[in-house]
Amino acid sequence: MTQEISASDRMMLEGLYWWDIPTLFRCPLERDPAALDIALVGVPHSTGNGTTERDQHLGPRAVRNVSAMARRVHLDFGIDPWQRCRIGDMGDVALPEANDNERCIERITEFYRALDAAGTRPVSIGGDHSVTGGIMQAISGDGARLTGGRKAAFLHFDAHTDAYEQVPHFLGAVKSAAHWAAYLVRDGYVDSTHSVQLGMRGNPRTLDWWKTSSDLGYEVIPISRYRELGPEATRRLIVERIGDAPLYVTFDLDCMDPTVCPGVANLECGIQGFQVDEVMQLLRSVRGKNVIGGDVVCLMPTKDHPNQQTSHFASAVMFEILSLIADRHES
Repeated sequence: MTQEISASDRMMLEGLYWWDIPTLFRCPLERDPAALDIALVGVPHSTGNGTTERDQHLGPRAVRNVSAMARRVHLDFGIDPWQRCRIGDMGDVALPEANDNERCIERITEFYRALDAAGTRPVSIGGDHSVTGGIMQAISGDGARLTGGRKAAFLHFDAHTDAYEQVPHFLGAVKSAAHWAAYLVRDGYVDSTHSVQLGMRGNPRTLDWWKTSSDLGYEVIPISRYRELGPEATRRLIVERIGDAPLYVTFDLDCMDPTVCPGVANLECGIQGFQVDEVMQLLRSVRGKNVIGGDVVCLMPTKDHPNQQTSHFASAVMFEILSLIADRHES
């Protein structure tokens, strides 16, 4: 016999992360992208980082375990995204060759091609930052439905540019977490002239460590420049830079100050990172843009505090990205 649960009781229970079967934001599990407007996807991949910090593949499960608490209405936008759009959890990308980064990137691209063909916009949780390369190869550029065949613009939050072509590979990984922001431009998937990289900080390995991004055409806003410009001027710069380009938001949790997000793969503790309100306002600055999708990456649950605060914050950023998409959706 199925237990009867009233609507009011269900509303209470669905906000409890420890109740019932975990899916992203307590959404239904739906494997068919054609049944969804927004697909929530886990990408449990670690091999693109190439360091000893390899537990990033545990990120999707960690966020599934806590994200029911982040299922909210958006007061600033005045919308309930769960009622406005068909949103479902499509599960995880299957990565049976998990130790082979290049094959995993191919698998990720194959998975997201089905979403692009259906016109379904993905909001993903990784996984190391190499997963963005696999996703963009499927949903942007020539023949892509979500961008109308155009190159996408990036709004890229990170402590690092991930365009480090000075290094030919990252401990064997070629389409790695250190290279995706460069090869996606060179291969015709990302329009760097409409893209912004922001939050970069820390001491790079060489004096020209960030030069590739500028040479490729990105607008680079290190955390020091953000502090000089101030939040309002930075938001204006982002809006003007992106223009009418189809937009993809990629959010590396290490852009946050370590006191906010301790459970990340590449901590930068020498310079203060973003605080929560700062990045939320920066994200909301692109309200009204054609956001084709986004991802949150580099969560390290095994390095997080026992209260799982980094996982909770990851789910909050996912909520902001999916709300940007839902806000433009015709209900």
